[in-house]
Amino acid sequence: MTNAQSLPVARAVGASASQSADVQRSAEVLKVSTRSRPSAVAGAIAGVIRESGMAEVQSIGAGATNQAIKAVAIARSYLHEEGIDIVCVPAFIDVAIDEEERTAIRLLIERR
Repeated sequence: MTNAQSLPVARAVGASASQSADVQRSAEVLKVSTRSRPSAVAGAIAGVIRESGMAEVQSIGAGATNQAIKAVAIARSYLHEEGIDIVCVPAFIDVAIDEEERTAIRLLIERR
C-alpha cells in the first residue's frame, strides 16, 4: 500500500455518477503498489471487509495490479476460515497523481 495522494478525477467507466459517489462514501480505498506485500494488503482487505462489508483496492500498472489480485485471493482464504465469502468486481477509474491523470484498476470487494 502506498501513501501517494490520488483522488478520483472521474467516475469509473460503466458506472453512473451516483453509483461512483456511493462507493466513495461506503468503501475504504486501499492503494497498492508494486512493492506492496500481498499478505499485508490481504490483512487490510480482510479487516475492512469485517468492519464494513466492502473495500476498494486501487492499483496502477501491471506489477501493482498483480500484487492487488494476489492480495484479494489471500484475503479470500483468510475470510473463508470465518465463514465469509467475498467477490471482486474490477473496473477502470481515472485518478490524478501529481496533477497528472492516470487510469487505475479499481477492485471493488464485497461480501457475497
